[in-house]
Amino acid sequence: MKTYFITGGAGFIGSTLTETLLNEGNKVITIDNFCDFYDPKIKEDNVKSFLDNKNYKLYRGDIRNREDIKLIFDENKIDVIVHLAAMAGVRPSIENPILYQEVNGIGTGNILEEAKLHNIKNLVLASSSSVYGNTKEIPFKENMIVDFAISPYAATKKANEVMAHVYHKLNKMNIIMLRFFTVYGPKQRPDLAINKFTRLMLNNEEIPMFGDGTTSRDYTYVSDIVDGILKSCNYVMKNDDVYEIINLGSNNPISLKEMIDIIGKTLNIEPKIKKMPMQPGDVDRTYADISKAKDLLGYKPCITFEEGIKKFIEWYKEKKK
Repeated sequence: MKTYFITGGAGFIGSTLTETLLNEGNKVITIDNFCDFYDPKIKEDNVKSFLDNKNYKLYRGDIRNREDIKLIFDENKIDVIVHLAAMAGVRPSIENPILYQEVNGIGTGNILEEAKLHNIKNLVLASSSSVYGNTKEIPFKENMIVDFAISPYAATKKANEVMAHVYHKLNKMNIIMLRFFTVYGPKQRPDLAINKFTRLMLNNEEIPMFGDGTTSRDYTYVSDIVDGILKSCNYVMKNDDVYEIINLGSNNPISLKEMIDIIGKTLNIEPKIKKMPMQPGDVDRTYADISKAKDLLGYKPCITFEEGIKKFIEWYKEKKK
């Protein structure tokens, strides 16, 4: 039995990871601030089934508050940290860049510093495919230069990678930075495209399609992401002198128009598309080279996009009931 500390533990990925770890007999400590970025009730629902589990502990706090983080480290013996908490989303980061710097910068700094002070050596941190910006070379490889972010969100994630490397070098921490590629599946945030488009189609409303529909994303099903996180945790706990940046994607980009059509086909609904201009900060495409994840971690995504959409819609309809 291992003890995992998950930041952002009530969110989409965090609560899915928590469920998997608890089912495997591990201890899970989480922190979440249940902010109103989207309806906090969704996060409350994400964690309610865990609350009576003796191996689960929830702290309601904010990673920007150093005392909130210190308390958790003082009260618990932690084997590995999975740092998922962040202000997410490209477009909102353009509207409020300072908030993103505070949460993603100061918050991550607090996690790294308290881990150092409490001699916790094993960390897995969430980065993002957004760090690649509009690089023309595909697929995206971890050794590419990513100095040309086009959103504050992407810039904060790149900064986290750099700061984590500092802590690795100075304090001999084992750290893996995971660049997630467009995660989807049950519990997905309501503001994200697949959730939003499903809701709009079921309500017989128009789908806003930004651009001509040719932009593409390397959609990755949440269970594949969780598997990659778990394999990363095992890797940092079993090896020394680790600092790695690793893509977690599906290696199979899907265009925006194709995504809309697959959701419509699965729902048996003809989408009503409203064409909109491209939005600032959006990248043209994401496309993960996952050879490093396969070689280093044994990562192998197994859910196709069509399967994943079917699973998501089944979950969505059940929740709606």
